[in-house]
Amino acid sequence: MPVDVKYLREHYASLSDQALSAIGRADLVKEAQQCYDDEVARRKRSRLSVAEPDPVDEEPEVDTEPSGDGETPGWLEEATEVYSRSGQPGSPPADDVTDARDFLEAEGIPCYLELVEEEQNSAPPPAHRWRVLVPGNFNLRATSILERDILNSDVESGWRTLLETLPDDELLEMKPEVAFCGLFDKVERVTRAYEEEIARRKLRR
Repeated sequence: MPVDVKYLREHYASLSDQALSAIGRADLVKEAQQCYDDEVARRKRSRLSVAEPDPVDEEPEVDTEPSGDGETPGWLEEATEVYSRSGQPGSPPADDVTDARDFLEAEGIPCYLELVEEEQNSAPPPAHRWRVLVPGNFNLRATSILERDILNSDVESGWRTLLETLPDDELLEMKPEVAFCGLFDKVERVTRAYEEEIARRKLRR
């Protein structure tokens, strides 16, 4: 999927200096690296034009009300939630939420953290949830990246624990292609569909 340069520029511009510097440039795709370099250069020029910069302005702030991470991007109305975790106003998001954001940014996908109040019928205090949002056209790719970089490690850990409990005869029968036949079939089907569409359009890769 092609990188949306406009979204990237808007997203990098919305980050604090600390959040921008935390991005691993070497991990970004070529288009994302260019957007990143442009934003860093823009901020350097801005600092040079100020005689006495106020260091306080560079400190990230945590809003006490349900809010978002940085300036609201233009694509937010059509955004898709790809990850979430409970949270509280005035507290930073959990580590896995910021990890999810970092993983997506490293792949060149713009994302936005939003703290929202949950709808509930119980008595106060209300529950809140951090949402990781991406532009709608990045939904499938972002979900797959987070599955690979966050969720799959838990699956591997559970799988290892299960295998350790099996006797030898059951372990030999517990082949991944049998235990996860549905997953293997899905990969085969989507790969076949992709290759057939490439062939139908007579595209070169």
